[in-house]
Amino acid sequence: MQERLSYPKFHRLQPATAEGLGLIHEAVATSLDPQLVHLIHYRVSQINGCAFCQHMHAAEGRQDGEQQERLDMLAGWHDAPGFSTRERLALAWAEALTHIADAPVDDELYGSVKAEFGDKGMIDLTAEVLIINSWNRIAISNRFMPKLAAQ
Repeated sequence: MQERLSYPKFHRLQPATAEGLGLIHEAVATSLDPQLVHLIHYRVSQINGCAFCQHMHAAEGRQDGEQQERLDMLAGWHDAPGFSTRERLALAWAEALTHIADAPVDDELYGSVKAEFGDKGMIDLTAEVLIINSWNRIAISNRFMPKLAAQ
């Protein structure tokens, strides 16, 4: 597969888009645990099939102390040990929003996430899901390629 547009070139040609998504992240980052954000970004990137973002967010997660075992099990988090109730709710919310065209967000999930995160936390969580879904679409459509150590 051939890269259509590189990540650095995208930033050069359209810095306002990259900066805008960054500003949204900065606005909500203080209320969400960085480990949780890494899990959300990595899981949504798995769902969307974005190799570039999976590579980047797995590396960032490990750099910030995320365990490789948890990253290895993330696609099967529903049945895997080692994820807290808060993480499970955030991952369920991220999956529901990522698949929103296929099914509406169910009331039980909404209520559970709201009880755990509160109104502001839900907005922040939703914004993080929006950010990574946006980046996935930018990266996939332009075929951003991860830079592997062996390259």
